[in-house]
Amino acid sequence: MQVRSPSLRTLLQSSRHSPGPSVRSIFLASFTGDLRATRGSPVQLRMRPILHNSRLYKSAPCLHPCRQASTSGGPGWYEGIADSSPVHMTEQLLTWVNQTTGLPWWATIVCTTFALRTAITLPLGAYQAVIIAKVEGLQPEIAELAKRLHYEISVRAKEKNWTDKKCRYQFKKNLKRIVSELYVRDNCHPFKASVLIWVQLPMWVCLSLALRNFSMGVSDVASALQGELTVGGALWFSDLTLPDSTWIIPISLGLINLLITEIFALRRLEASKVQKYMTNIIRGISVVMVPLAASVPSSMALYWLSSSCVGLGHNLLLRSPRLRKLFRIPTMRSDSDTPYRDIASSFIAKYVK
Repeated sequence: MQVRSPSLRTLLQSSRHSPGPSVRSIFLASFTGDLRATRGSPVQLRMRPILHNSRLYKSAPCLHPCRQASTSGGPGWYEGIADSSPVHMTEQLLTWVNQTTGLPWWATIVCTTFALRTAITLPLGAYQAVIIAKVEGLQPEIAELAKRLHYEISVRAKEKNWTDKKCRYQFKKNLKRIVSELYVRDNCHPFKASVLIWVQLPMWVCLSLALRNFSMGVSDVASALQGELTVGGALWFSDLTLPDSTWIIPISLGLINLLITEIFALRRLEASKVQKYMTNIIRGISVVMVPLAASVPSSMALYWLSSSCVGLGHNLLLRSPRLRKLFRIPTMRSDSDTPYRDIASSFIAKYVK
């Protein structure tokens, strides 16, 4: 069919009377024609139904270059992180420590973990303890100001005939403002206590992926070091590129993490529902880490165990009265002159007797 006018409306009107195949909607048809025709020249228009019986997936026209989906076409997010610059810098750090000290790889992993956690996370842990102690010290003052605010709101409500909903809104709004001012005054916003997590978690990920790259030989440098890791272990985990078949490291990791969790739980005098909920979540994560550590190379599992052991030691050190004075950590209600004896007695009373 030839259409003399290049107008789209004329084309659509002409297509309605053409004896071509029936088309239900304009979205179900494909238009093909010579778009290079000049003004006044005939334009060839052909309409073909895209949905045509059962031959849709056999002979349907492809208007653009078709690409088949491939799961291995590009690196995923996990491979992208494992090939990132921070992970490669961590690989260089581990290699430098191993070559400088001349230690076997299992000792390199343990010593590097101890050095990084002592130099970075121990000061941050002390800073976290300072923030928590300051926030706890503000609770009596906050409670007293809340009583005064409640009295002022009740007086103002009688003067202006506020409803109960209005009173609750004003109380929460003003109490939030007062608490924020106290946090600014003492420089102890609770969010600052989470700095330790935001530093420790990326460091944990980078070291884990660096050891994973070494164990799997994913690059030329890692391939050269993979042979060293196969003989760089000790005792029952002589090959650091293979998982621990005895499950000694994974089970030890789970027990250490549970012990850290229970020490934190025993320290709280009155745990809230949210704190109890978070404690149960951490307990679940500690249990899940056991089969996970049994499925990764022993180098990664050894690092996780070393990191947990160092973390347990740091938590116990921060209970020492002398160390708390050294870091100028304010006194808390749960502080004791004999913290380790109290932890042991509380643990025995809760889980043994």
